[in-house]
Amino acid sequence: MKRVFITGASSGIGAALARRYAAQGAALGLVARRRVLLEQLQSSLPHQDRHRIYALDVTDHAALASAAADFIAANGGADVVIANAGISRGTLTEHAEDLVVFERIVATNVTATVATFAPFVAAMKQQAQAGSRDCRLVGIASVAGIRGLPGAEAYSASKAAVISYCESLRVELKAGGIKVVTIAPGYIDTPMTQVNTYPMPFLMPVEKFAAQAVAAIEAGAGYRVIPWQMGVVAKALRLLPNCVYDFAFAKAPHKGR
Repeated sequence: MKRVFITGASSGIGAALARRYAAQGAALGLVARRRVLLEQLQSSLPHQDRHRIYALDVTDHAALASAAADFIAANGGADVVIANAGISRGTLTEHAEDLVVFERIVATNVTATVATFAPFVAAMKQQAQAGSRDCRLVGIASVAGIRGLPGAEAYSASKAAVISYCESLRVELKAGGIKVVTIAPGYIDTPMTQVNTYPMPFLMPVEKFAAQAVAAIEAGAGYRVIPWQMGVVAKALRLLPNCVYDFAFAKAPHKGR
């Protein structure tokens, strides 16, 4: 039985991943701020008694570490840890009041990813050394982290940090037998994207995304953009000279502040 710990589990990508793993018979640790939504999700899943819910804010590192310790104790370890919790909001540096928003986004999207993984590393190394379990740490990044999007300074910066952080961690933990997987979603149909008022190319249903993400995690992919079409676009954008990129995106629509 696979043991899976997921942050940001109450809705969107996190809830879809929970449903996917629960359908496979996994025991889940579900973390989110909203207890009511966590309880509703738990009650909708098969094998309800296998799943544990933790209503907390991932920026509360002590509470997160306590939840991780409880999950490890209850299940004898963990096989997959998915740092999915994230927030998005338009930010503009020229507005002084956006600094606190920037800090909140970085704390939730970046620092909390580190705080999510940290309590599991020692236990996963022991599992890997015993040869009994295949362990994964999974960071949910975004194609927004591949090139900086105008009006999304904080979100793009945070997701670029997640990509680089997971890359560093992937190399660092390889010898310890832990695989680090970075998933970079494009536009996925979730509450986060449903507020966008601009076109979203290759918009993917969240359940379809979850199926492909779980497959990538199980394969131990180091880095995967989903859907693949956004991966092609992302590579092309990364190769564009700055002058061409700046011209093309100068009038791109901004996410609302």
